[in-house]
Amino acid sequence: MFRTSPSLRRAALPLLACLFLAGCSSDAADGPSATAPGSSRTATVDAPARAGSTGAGSTGAGKSGDAPAAAPVRISIPSLGIDSELMRLGLNQDGTVEVPPAEKGMTAGWYTGGAAPGERGAAVVIGHNDTRFGKAVFHDLKKIAKGADIAVRNDRGAELHFRVTATETVSKKAFPTEKVYGSTGARTLRLITCDGAFDAQGHPVDNLIVYANRS
Repeated sequence: MFRTSPSLRRAALPLLACLFLAGCSSDAADGPSATAPGSSRTATVDAPARAGSTGAGSTGAGKSGDAPAAAPVRISIPSLGIDSELMRLGLNQDGTVEVPPAEKGMTAGWYTGGAAPGERGAAVVIGHNDTRFGKAVFHDLKKIAKGADIAVRNDRGAELHFRVTATETVSKKAFPTEKVYGSTGARTLRLITCDGAFDAQGHPVDNLIVYANRS
């Protein structure tokens, strides 16, 4: 368990979504028993804030009379052959951020506590690298190149395009919360999955973060 100062709590909740992406397991794991600790739940940690209070934007109406933002329903990365529906990810009952269930490892999820893609702020999409069922939707995300196109279609039929500006592999123990989720006036997209070496339980110790801006 950990606690943060009040000034950091507003930005800390989304950190739970990526520090502890579960279901990302070694390709060498031989069956469900080898990957049982990597279920579709996040690790048990404090939830210091509520979705929508991160400063990154949210799906609800802003000022009185504002219409809700269009919700994303599909993401594709042509250069990697990735094409996935987007499920909505909120909070678990214990306050941790949801991740896609292991049995839906080929489906990515949009964190509804952040911005909607195309709106001002940081929109976050989370996907597994591997699950106990095998390779998952973001297994090849580490191959993405700077300048690659990411297309997001929303529930109003619009297709929005983002260009990759950078990638970063970080330790789950030193996740750059502000850099990923901090308030911004730009229209940004972040993709997050597991990466790196494996710990004793067969879980990757790092996260891969892809940064992209609206093109």
